[in-house]
Amino acid sequence: MTTLFSLSQQVGLQLLRSQQVLTSAESCTGGGVAFAITDIPGSSAWFERAFVTYSNDAKQEMIGVQSETLVEFGAVSEPVVQEMVQGALAHSRATIGVAISGIAGPDGGNEEKPVGTVCFAWADTKGWQKIETRHFLGDRAQVRQQAIIHALQTLADYLPRLG
Repeated sequence: MTTLFSLSQQVGLQLLRSQQVLTSAESCTGGGVAFAITDIPGSSAWFERAFVTYSNDAKQEMIGVQSETLVEFGAVSEPVVQEMVQGALAHSRATIGVAISGIAGPDGGNEEKPVGTVCFAWADTKGWQKIETRHFLGDRAQVRQQAIIHALQTLADYLPRLG
């Protein structure tokens, strides 16, 4: 089983090889992706900055998420994470980004969006974009950990295509 450290190390090496620089915009993970990436020595070569946008106000003020998008779809939605990742790229010098917003629990969920629902968006400055919603099982810490791993694993799967 791959550890978070080894996955972060793999992503860092792939970012370095492909000459990409990462940014993250995180809500439910509270900067967990940024922490995992910066746990690797030398990460300043491939990590630019992170936005921990836990509140709706932070999403709007720091990375330009539109209030209309938040009202219409809610903070845990694919349209919001799409705006989050685009905003993180626009407000940084990074070339690739990831955004995460979800309901880690133990409460806050509903029938439509139960606890464990996490929305992701990845994008780069060349036009690649991937958006998806996942549902993770477990307690708050487990949901957050699974979300961080999924965010990094998706980058690990994509980055080799860049050369």
